[in-house]
Amino acid sequence: MIVLVVFGVLLVLAVLALAHWYLWRRLVRDVSAPGGRWRRTGTVLAVVLPLLSVGAVVGGRAFPMAVERWFAWPGFLWLAVLLYLLLALAVGEVVRPLLLRRPKPRSAPEVVPEESVSGGSAPQPEVDGASAHAGAAPSPERRLFVARAVALGASGTAAAVVGTGAYGVLRGPRLKQVTVPLAKLPARAHGYRIAVVSDIHLGPILGRAHTQRIVDTINGARPDLIAIVGDLVDGTVPELGRDAEPLAQLRARDGAFFVTGNHEYFSGAAPWVDFVRELGVHPLQNARVELGGFDLAGINDIAGRTEGDGPDFGKALGDRDPARTAVLLSHQPVTIHDAVRHGVDLQLSGHTHGGQLWPGNYLAELANPTVAGLERYGDTQLYVTRGAGAWGPPVRVGAPSDITIVTLASPQA
Repeated sequence: MIVLVVFGVLLVLAVLALAHWYLWRRLVRDVSAPGGRWRRTGTVLAVVLPLLSVGAVVGGRAFPMAVERWFAWPGFLWLAVLLYLLLALAVGEVVRPLLLRRPKPRSAPEVVPEESVSGGSAPQPEVDGASAHAGAAPSPERRLFVARAVALGASGTAAAVVGTGAYGVLRGPRLKQVTVPLAKLPARAHGYRIAVVSDIHLGPILGRAHTQRIVDTINGARPDLIAIVGDLVDGTVPELGRDAEPLAQLRARDGAFFVTGNHEYFSGAAPWVDFVRELGVHPLQNARVELGGFDLAGINDIAGRTEGDGPDFGKALGDRDPARTAVLLSHQPVTIHDAVRHGVDLQLSGHTHGGQLWPGNYLAELANPTVAGLERYGDTQLYVTRGAGAWGPPVRVGAPSDITIVTLASPQA
C-alpha cells in the first residue's frame, strides 16, 4: 500500500513538472531572447509556482493554518490558471500551423511567345522569387510573432476564465429554486421549503465573511428548515471555530440540521459535531426526527467507516412508519442505492461541487450517479446541490455555487 502511495505521489509530481516545462517552453522560451529579462523571470516562476501549489495541497497536514494561508492563495489559484493555460495552449497548437502558413501569391497571367505558336520550341518558364518564397519555411520573425500571439491569447483567456470563476466564489452562492413532488407527502406539508447548503469548505481561503454571506442568504429566503449536508470545514475547531460562528444566526421554523461530510473526518468529525450543536445546529448522526408532514433522517458520511463511524441506514430509518414520507440527508450521492432499498422518498446530497472546474464535471460523472440537479432512481428522488464554497482553488467554472430552496409538493394539495 505504501509503495502504491509513493508511486502515485511521484507520478503526480512528474506530470506537474512536465506541465510546467511545457508552459515554460511555450510562454517563456519561444517568446523571449536568451538572457532577457522575461526569460529570467519566467524561468524563476516556472520553478516557484509549482512549489507554491505543492505547499498549498500539503499545507493542511504540514503547517498551522496561519502559515497555510500564505501558500493557499497563490498555490491554489495557480492550479486553476495552470489548467486553463494548458487547455488554451492545446487549442493554440491546433491554430499555430494555420497562422504560420503563408498564402500563395497570385500568379501573373502566362504570356505565350510567338515562337510557341509558330511551332518553335517553347522556353522553360522561370520561377520567380514570389513563387519560390511561397513554399519556403516561415521566417524567424513570423515564428516569433505567432508564438507571442498564441502565448498572449492563451494567457489572456486563462486569466479571464479564472478571474470570473474566482469572483463567483468570493461573491457568495446564489439561491436556486427546485420543486420536488412527493407521492406520500400529506397536503398539510405542501409547499414546505428546505434550504439545502453543502460544501461550504471553511479553510485557509474561505472564512468568517464567507459563512456570514451564506447565513444572510439563507435567512433572507425564510425557509421552514435548513439542511447543512456536509463538508463544512477544512481544518480543526481551534483553527476555524470562529469562522463557523455565524451559523448560530441561522433561523428557520423547524431549525437547522447537519450531517458530516468526508472533509469533517479529515479535520476531526467528533469535535465539529459538538461545536455545531453548541451553535444551535442539530447534528443527525444516523438519526431521525419526525416533523409535521415527513420524517427527516441523516446519516454519517462514508468516510466515517475508517473510524467506525460510518453510515447506518438501519439505525436512521429501520423502525420508521413506511407510510410517512422520508427525506434523507446524505453528503455523498453514491448512497442513493441504499436509500432506494430503505424506502427513502427524497435524498439531499452535495459533495460533487458540480465538477467545480470544467471539464471536471466529466470526471465527477465517473464517480457519482448524479453530479448536480434532480434525478429519479426507482421510487426515490435524488437532489444534488453544487455546494456553496470551493475546495482547493477558490474558483468555479461551469458549475456556479448555490444554496437550493427545495420546495416539497403534495399531489393531494
